[in-house]
Order: sequence, then structure tokens, then C-alpha cells
Amino acid sequence: MSLTVVANRLPVERLDDGWAVSPGGLVTALRPVLRESEGTWIGWSGEAGDAPEPFSADGIRMVAVPLDETELEHYYEGFSNSTLWPLYHDRIRPPEFHRHWWRAYSAVNRRFAQAAARHTPHDGTVWVHDYHLSLVPNMLRSLRPDLRIGFFLHIPFPPLELFAQLPWREDIMVGMLGADAIGFQSVGGARIFRRTARHFLDVSLRGKTVRYGERSVRVEPQPIAIDTGAFVAQASTAEVDRRTAELRAELGDRKVLLGVDRLDYTKGIRTRLRAFETLLDREPEWARDAVFVQIAVPSRANIGLYREMREAIESTIGRINGRYSSSTHVPVHYHYASMEFTELLAHYRAADVMVVTPPRDGMNLVAMEFCACRLQDDGVLVLSELAGAAHQLRQSLLVNPYDLDGIADAYGRALRMPLDEQRRRMRSMRARLRRRDVHVWARDALATIGAGTGARSPNPADGSQ
Repeated sequence: MSLTVVANRLPVERLDDGWAVSPGGLVTALRPVLRESEGTWIGWSGEAGDAPEPFSADGIRMVAVPLDETELEHYYEGFSNSTLWPLYHDRIRPPEFHRHWWRAYSAVNRRFAQAAARHTPHDGTVWVHDYHLSLVPNMLRSLRPDLRIGFFLHIPFPPLELFAQLPWREDIMVGMLGADAIGFQSVGGARIFRRTARHFLDVSLRGKTVRYGERSVRVEPQPIAIDTGAFVAQASTAEVDRRTAELRAELGDRKVLLGVDRLDYTKGIRTRLRAFETLLDREPEWARDAVFVQIAVPSRANIGLYREMREAIESTIGRINGRYSSSTHVPVHYHYASMEFTELLAHYRAADVMVVTPPRDGMNLVAMEFCACRLQDDGVLVLSELAGAAHQLRQSLLVNPYDLDGIADAYGRALRMPLDEQRRRMRSMRARLRRRDVHVWARDALATIGAGTGARSPNPADGSQ
């Protein structure tokens, strides 16, 4: 099978002497298939302006799609991240609907589709990823009807009543239905999409199949996973052992709660901190006996909304520490910075309780990474029931991410949980992560795309090679 992956970004970073593949679950899972098939990854290089010529990195052929500054503003920051992102995350923040953003989004999607059409061999497979490129499957279908095409949505798909607000709702759905198979993070996401397609388009449904025109599209849950074995191996190194011991010594003989998030309003950082404050109000002894470590990775720092969110989070931390600090202890440790991988793994191992409380999330791989790194099968995961990971990690302590008292209750339960109960829960979650890792996910998703039932032409469109 010849495979072409199409995603907003190439999985690379520029070095002084060329390009190197950046670590990540998707590229890790697909690297063997891409190498064996001499496949191609298509995406933006991360640099505005002219794109570099196709190049190879770690045995994978990379094809860069050019984006200029205006397109990045309108297609990426605009329609992708200020229209679709908030709409798909239950309007936690109001989305904006601008026609010039939509025009840029359509133009950039067409450019990605044209690149895929040029660089994919006859009868190849193209796997398109995420909300940035929702129009690509149908555009590519019109250019190359010989191809097998898959689409995977990494974020939630919104309820019909919210999706109905999008002025270009039918265009997005038709774009996605150009694929032979569409994968979602959850059963609910796939079900909502089928229901929405029936509402807005002339389709018929049969089980997990959507019949649209002359084609049948498989629509089903395909929850993503992590490279569990790699996390276990990396968390077991002497370097991580040493740094874990240092962290425990720095934090003292206390229970450690940990949050690790990109600084985004979909992560629920301020609410979880306010819940910790609620716990301290109820049981002040935890101000002495516990510490909350929050790592916030900078994101979109040039956007006013994100600056305001950061200020609100830091104000909350200042209030908690102002009320509950002593001469020897500060109850909340806050790191607004990116973190090296070894340091991240050491934090996963040093924590007693991992707190993952997004008000809406497609999956949330941080929750899985924490469990994979618990080499002694101990530790407790407090997890939002509105994250996709809640369907995979059922032995966590599930919470309503809007319920301050409920989250505070879960903190208290987690901090007091007996070791035997911790291990029973953690063993169950880690066993599942081993059975269904990212390699199994990629294999099964590609098999579904290959088994698609959509009609296709025996010949590629002119100029496709």
C-alpha cells in the first residue's frame, strides 16, 4: 500500500544541517508504513513564505505546502482556531464567523488537496488529518477518484445544534464525506456526525455507513492512543530515575498533584486550581501536606483572549499562595514554559495524583502518558468525564469538569486512596494502554480506509502524477 499523510504541519523541525523528525505519536505510528511504502507526508513546514523543495527526513519523504503570513492569519489563526476550534469545543468561547477567513480556509485546503493529488501514486491511500483540512477529502476525490481516502478528526465533533450555527456547515460535511472512511475519537462523535449529515444533507444511514450520492462512507469511532511501550522504556531510564528522585526531594515529603497542559481555554486549568483552593478551604492541613504543580505550555500568546486567560490563572495561583503559603512551603508551583521530554517523564513519575480536567477534549493523551509512566502501578488519575480519554480510562476518578465541589471531593479521595486500590485501578488502565497502543490504532484505521466501499475511477485525473 502506498500511503500519503496530509496534516496541517509536517512532523519536522529545522536544524543547522537540515531537517529532523519531531517526536510525536502519529509520526511514530506511521513511520514504518511510510518507509515501507516509500510514502509521503504533506504539510506546512512551520515557516511562512515559499516552501522548501520535497526532502527526506528519517526515511520519510516530506512535501511542504506554502503558506504566507496572511493565510496563516486567516486560515490558521482565523477559521481553524477562532471559528472551528471554539465551535467544536462546545462554544466554551464564542466562535467568530468571517467570510474572508472562510475564503482563505477553502483556498488553503485546495492547495493541500492539489499537493496530495500530485504526489500520490495511482491507487494509493491518502489519510487526511484534523479540522484544519476538512475540505480536502472531497476536493481530492474530484482530482483523483482512483484514491482511497481517509479522514480523522482529532478533536470533538459538536452537537447538531451548535454545528448548525456555522454558515458553511454543508460545505464542511460534504468535504469530509469525500473520504471512504471517517474516524472520530468517540462513539458519540461518530453518532453525532451521522445524525448531522442526515439533518443537513440528502443521505441515508445504515449502521455505521453514510450513503451520499453514489458513494458509501464508513463513519466510526477510532480512538487514538499512545506509543505505550516507548513511554515505558523512556520512563525507565537512569536519567529519568535520577530526575524523579530530585523532584521528590525538592517538593518534600508531601502528596504531589500534577497538571500538564497547553495553555488553552479548553483545558480547564483555572477551574482545577479553584477546586484545589476549595479543598484547602475545607481541609487546611493539605496546604502543608500537599503541593499542586501546574505546568502550562505557552500557546498563542499573541492573542488577547489567551493573555487574559493566563492572567486569570496566575491571579488565582497568587490568591491561593497568598492565603495558604507558610515560611517553608508554597502550595501551588506554577511553570509557564515548555518542558523537555525527560523532565516531563520525571514529573509523571514524581506525582501522586494526575489532574486532567478539560471541559471538552477529543481525547487527551496526557492522561494516557501519565498512566504509561507509572512503573510501580501506583498513582491516581483524576479525569474529566468530557474528555475522550474517559471512555478508555474508566478506572480513573471521573469528574464533571464544571463542578468545583466534585473535583475537590475527587482530590480528597485521590490523596487518601489506599495503595492496593491505586494499583488495582492503574493496572487495569495500563493493561488497556498496552493492548490498544498507537500502532494498533494506525493499523486498524488504515485497514478501515482500505476496506472503504466508495465508488472510484480506474484512472487518475489528468496531471495527477
